[in-house]
Amino acid sequence: MKREETIDHHIRTAWHGISRFYNQQASAFGGTMSIGFALLTIHGDEGTPATKIAPQMGLEPRSLTRLLKSMEDNKLIVRKTDKNDKRSVRIFLTKEGKRKRENAKEIVIRFNETVREEIPQQKLNIFFEVIQQIQMLSKKN
Repeated sequence: MKREETIDHHIRTAWHGISRFYNQQASAFGGTMSIGFALLTIHGDEGTPATKIAPQMGLEPRSLTRLLKSMEDNKLIVRKTDKNDKRSVRIFLTKEGKRKRENAKEIVIRFNETVREEIPQQKLNIFFEVIQQIQMLSKKN
């Protein structure tokens, strides 16, 4: 089987293209795609438990630790002990983090609008159905 005939090749190639696009857009705001997705994952007012961010982003905890440290150094987030559970840490966006979150949100919305303008909803529905089945299959193996 040729590489171009494999399903994962097409998924990986598409994701790399999307990733490059998001990184180019994020660099205009001094960020990265990973930082943008993390900003979108963190609840704006209530904060988010640190343990919930990695699974939502599909990251390993070690990678998330480095990302959060970088975001903290750039004053995009602050860590605070959870008021209800002193063992837990919640991540909150700073004022700058909230501003950059809005930038990231606009970029994601614009990308999705562009895709929806070019691809009929019927095809997108089929795509979502197929990609969900592929995800389920990958969890079985």
